[in-house]
Amino acid sequence: MSTSTSTNTGTALTPNADCPLPHHERERVQLGHGAGGRLTAELLESVILPAVGGCGTGPLEDAALLPSYGELVVSTDSFVVSPLSFPGGDIGSLAVHGTVNDLAMRGAMPLALTLSVIAEEGLPLDELRTVLASAGKAAREAGVPVVTGDTKVVGRGAADRLFLNTTGVGRRLPSLLPSAAGARPGDAVLLSGPIGLHGTAVLSTREGLGFEADIASDTRPLHRLVRALAPYGPDVHALRDPTRGGLATTLNEIAHDSCLRVEIDEAAVPVPPAVAAACDLLGLDPLIVANEGCLVAFVAARSADAALVALRALPEGAQAVRIGHTAEGPAGRVELRTLVGARRVVDVPVGEQLPRIC
Repeated sequence: MSTSTSTNTGTALTPNADCPLPHHERERVQLGHGAGGRLTAELLESVILPAVGGCGTGPLEDAALLPSYGELVVSTDSFVVSPLSFPGGDIGSLAVHGTVNDLAMRGAMPLALTLSVIAEEGLPLDELRTVLASAGKAAREAGVPVVTGDTKVVGRGAADRLFLNTTGVGRRLPSLLPSAAGARPGDAVLLSGPIGLHGTAVLSTREGLGFEADIASDTRPLHRLVRALAPYGPDVHALRDPTRGGLATTLNEIAHDSCLRVEIDEAAVPVPPAVAAACDLLGLDPLIVANEGCLVAFVAARSADAALVALRALPEGAQAVRIGHTAEGPAGRVELRTLVGARRVVDVPVGEQLPRIC
């Protein structure tokens, strides 16, 4: 980020003060720290990773290989979405799908899940039953058992109705070892479906914007898509599901960790008309809006066409497309070729654009 030593009025600023938040506000947790963008990365690097001894030089993946058990993968996630239910899903199904998908992005099929509940005093039991029934249904449909969990109840005002945490263990498919640092120059960038559906569905419901009839969340499990890519394993270099921070953040993370440039074609990125209309109304870029049912795959060019056919053979990948490619430097840059033929840099959002989305 750029720094400044003065404003137009001549008032001195502290050296190295970062925008957009005043320096003193960085000493408190902000909503933006949980948005998946630049503030999240700062919180991880300055507070969380140093505290737990996780300051290695490798990329931060969606799931981790268990030490000494290279075929086993583990991931954990907490869900704080508001409202609890939205067109296309609810916090229960979202919790299951989110953790199944994080395992899948490391090339793993789910073996078991845990499910922990933090409920606020006063939450109607019927709402809790509905959410948990949805989580159970999602787990059964994904073919993964919920084997253990925990329940806590906190006082009124100590939580926003209901939080869920899921942890998953999966087994890596032998042919797959995708990594955010694994993309290579010349890779094709594949996207398994339309973007922006989840974030706009949740926000429209929360704010009563009237798009609920036209937009439903895309929340769903993606591990079957990953299994379909297994025959091309050595050529499947990176996988990510663009959740918080959207497609823009995902592409930037892979470009940074793989030390290459990513170029995407605006005309190729599938944005549903209702999502485009909602984003236009709200002044949002669809590239930063959260998704819960699509994945990005960086695949060697020689296998890209076959990989697209494999993705399109499944319902959840029926709209898969190639949206761009990778190239040598400048490393860590994502460029968008616009509809009029110009180019612009696609950056990581700084803070919270759409709070409480997942």
